[in-house]
Amino acid sequence: MSASRSAKPLSVPDFCDELGISRSTFYDWRAKRRAPRCITLPNGSLRIRRDEFERWLTDREDPA
Repeated sequence: MSASRSAKPLSVPDFCDELGISRSTFYDWRAKRRAPRCITLPNGSLRIRRDEFERWLTDREDPA
């Protein structure tokens, strides 16, 4: 199994902790389609795959 497949997906609190943002900021970004793609679990909880998180961060890098 590849490293990206075995990495545990991030919960919304984990994602927010990594970036130092509030949950309301995350949900604002999500509403504006600026957040990374999420997986919706049957109970309604969201998860972000680690490789999706890394891709999303890379897309926001300043090329300067």
